[in-house]
Amino acid sequence: MRITSFLFITFFSLVCTVKAQEFFTSSQDVVTLTAPSDITLVEVSIKNGAEFQIGDKVKSGDFLALFMDSNHNKITVTSGITGEITYINEAFYRIYRSIPAGTTLLVLKKQDIIVQSTESEKDAGELSFARVFRNLVESTGLYALIFNNAINWTEGVGRVFMIGVGFLLIYLGISRQFEPLLLIPIGMGAVLCNIPLAFINDEGGIIRYVYDAGIKTGIFPLIIFMGVGAMTDFGPLLANPRTTLLGAAAQFGIFSTLIGAILLTKYIPGIDFSLKDASSIAIIGGADGPTSIFLASKLSPRLLGSIAVAAYSYMALVPIIQPPIMKLFTTKSERRIKMSQLRYVSQREKIIFPIVVIVLCALLLPSAAPLIGFLMFGNLMRESGVVKRLSDTTQNALINIVTIFLGLGVGSKLSADKFLNLETLGIIVLGLFAFSFGTASGVIMAKIMNFFSTSKINPLIGSAGVSAVPMAARVSNKVGLDEDPHNFLLMHAMGPNVAGVIGSAVAAGVLLAVFL
Repeated sequence: MRITSFLFITFFSLVCTVKAQEFFTSSQDVVTLTAPSDITLVEVSIKNGAEFQIGDKVKSGDFLALFMDSNHNKITVTSGITGEITYINEAFYRIYRSIPAGTTLLVLKKQDIIVQSTESEKDAGELSFARVFRNLVESTGLYALIFNNAINWTEGVGRVFMIGVGFLLIYLGISRQFEPLLLIPIGMGAVLCNIPLAFINDEGGIIRYVYDAGIKTGIFPLIIFMGVGAMTDFGPLLANPRTTLLGAAAQFGIFSTLIGAILLTKYIPGIDFSLKDASSIAIIGGADGPTSIFLASKLSPRLLGSIAVAAYSYMALVPIIQPPIMKLFTTKSERRIKMSQLRYVSQREKIIFPIVVIVLCALLLPSAAPLIGFLMFGNLMRESGVVKRLSDTTQNALINIVTIFLGLGVGSKLSADKFLNLETLGIIVLGLFAFSFGTASGVIMAKIMNFFSTSKINPLIGSAGVSAVPMAARVSNKVGLDEDPHNFLLMHAMGPNVAGVIGSAVAAGVLLAVFL
């Protein structure tokens, strides 16, 4: 039990929000370690098969213990100095024991040099068959799934459930082809991060590095946006600029959901969303996965997994969710409205457009510059016609590589201790509301515009204002063809569809500017 106190004193690798300075005080010769908050002992180091004792020597870099705080954040403690243990709290070495805040864990006397003989102590290293067998059993994942429930059910049954969720996402991606490019990597990330004792998602784990390097920094979503820009033709939007209003109207789902998240916090026990959390959840209404990930990584990293899964799940379910809403808010005659042929858009217009958008963004909403800037940069490479190699790489190799690691990184946030709570259920419900409200808002805006225009707009294309490109536009076209086999709406729907991409980026910029 004494090892634990010493663990804390030396130094530690923190995987939570607590600062290192809050764990210990140091004088010239002694370091004292104190628990800064209520924590639970999960795992301790064993020296030569025995517990640490007063007088034992510890070297810099030695692993000491693993703890968990009240928010299920894991705290890894390793020695940062060389010294001799002079005090260890008697409560240590009791796995899963709760340690109250303010408890002195360890006192360590600093030493510049530790001299150790190469001669082994008597019986040191001798292990009985029973101990070897016990160590083998305790190293298995099955043992951890069964006995780690003592600290929290999410460490046992919860992990099994989340591994099942990961396989479900993989099944939906392969069998149902629901956003397979992302659901398969996300599902595999969920499986890997919930394997007990693998520590693949802890400090030093490969998936942890992927998340920290690409998602926590916001790099991966921005590269995805650049690839989307390189694959997007803004011609339909430029040919019919008024469809921009449909893309803007669909963003009402975002801000209505922001209010909904605040109301859930106020009236539903067990849900406690801050304004930053509510903003991150609300962006699901834009049906834009990279934007949702980018905003959540900045405002509410703890909810990133739930938000990303909800965003991509609803994007995949566009053909199921949108048609009933579209038919509910339109009449049969409205769904049969035929729109005139779009005008030709010159290459010069297509080149000028991304430049103008970037300038306006820089002047009016700098917080949205990362998203919009990368989107327009990718589009400029496409439309310029002089950097075909760069454009092809961005559209194919680069975006494919980043998509793999983006999915794994998002899946790493689907650990049982983070995902299995009432807030996740609230996010799923709010995400569905946001997506549905955004779809309805676009359709209603098209109907309103028809009151003031002689050139009628088919309200079905208003549903494409959500930025699920190009799935939403295809759904608009399909519903239109169901009413009239000769009414092709795809190119008309692409206008509000790409406007929705810009609109969701602008909405994210507004939320960042207000709440970051």
